[in-house]
Amino acid sequence: MCTSIVEIVRITGSGRRESGWFHLDRAVVSYDHPHHAFLDEAVVIDFLNPAEGPSARAAVEIDLRSARALYEALGKVVGEAEAEEGLRLSRCAPPTARRPDTGRRRAR
Repeated sequence: MCTSIVEIVRITGSGRRESGWFHLDRAVVSYDHPHHAFLDEAVVIDFLNPAEGPSARAAVEIDLRSARALYEALGKVVGEAEAEEGLRLSRCAPPTARRPDTGRRRAR
């Protein structure tokens, strides 16, 4: 069954091929017939940089259970990394400007 389930996302990073590392600029995530894995259907993730030609590609084909586990692991790591970055950035940020306390309170 061809599902036509495809998502393309711009990314920044690096991938490794036999001849060494290459820059990545996109990932294609799909659910379709795999080319290599012995599965009827697979989640296929292609990391690529078309500007560097067809050899600038790293691909994985995984079953749905593995894709779910990867999705959950990515969510956890990204969430923790964002929290860590927020904490790191807040420690480096200059103190916020506050109005001087005049000792008077506004009536409510």
